[in-house]
Amino acid sequence: MIILSVILIVWFFKAAIKNPKLVPGKTQFLAESAYGFVRNGIGRDIIGEKNFRPWVPLLFATFFFVLLNNLFGAIPFLQLPSFSHAGSAYAMALIIYGTWIAVGVKNHGIRYFKLAVVPSGVPGWIMPLMVPLEIISNFIVRPLTHSLRLMATMLAGHMIVMLAATGARHLIVVQDSLAMNGVGVLVIVGSVAMYFLELLIMVLQAFVFALLTAIYIQGALDADAH
Repeated sequence: MIILSVILIVWFFKAAIKNPKLVPGKTQFLAESAYGFVRNGIGRDIIGEKNFRPWVPLLFATFFFVLLNNLFGAIPFLQLPSFSHAGSAYAMALIIYGTWIAVGVKNHGIRYFKLAVVPSGVPGWIMPLMVPLEIISNFIVRPLTHSLRLMATMLAGHMIVMLAATGARHLIVVQDSLAMNGVGVLVIVGSVAMYFLELLIMVLQAFVFALLTAIYIQGALDADAH
């Protein structure tokens, strides 16, 4: 499914810009709007006008890769979000983790690690408490939450929809009680509502993942302001 997502993303955007027109058609308009959303709404707004351009490809690829793999959970017959598997989410978070650390070291040298864990303007007497907390927060908790937030929401939503569908089938097909059959119908109605809520969460989680990526890169670029 991950390989399929790469193929579909490349195919869609290549098809959208194959014959670009000054007045775009629906496909070109959709592709340009999607690109503009990531470029301006995430890249420029978070990283800043001065530094955002080199990072647009990464943010663009990250957003749509996570989005499509999330949406697989809402497609019949596939119906499994790739990032409901912890390994997939860990791999994505590890790529971003390595990227923003490399950015920090490239821009500030080895001094970056000091800048990342020693807050400016904090009294010296509180540093023995703050520095370990900053180390844990920035280099341990940050990548874990970046991955687990995505994995947990995708897994939870998938499980809820599947349990609702299984429970509705049991109540309608297996149970002989008319009341239980009625409850099964209500469960189906509720599961449809959950399905659309899950669609919203899939999109939001892709946005949050890309947004945090931009925030981490921005922090690495401007570590002196920490």
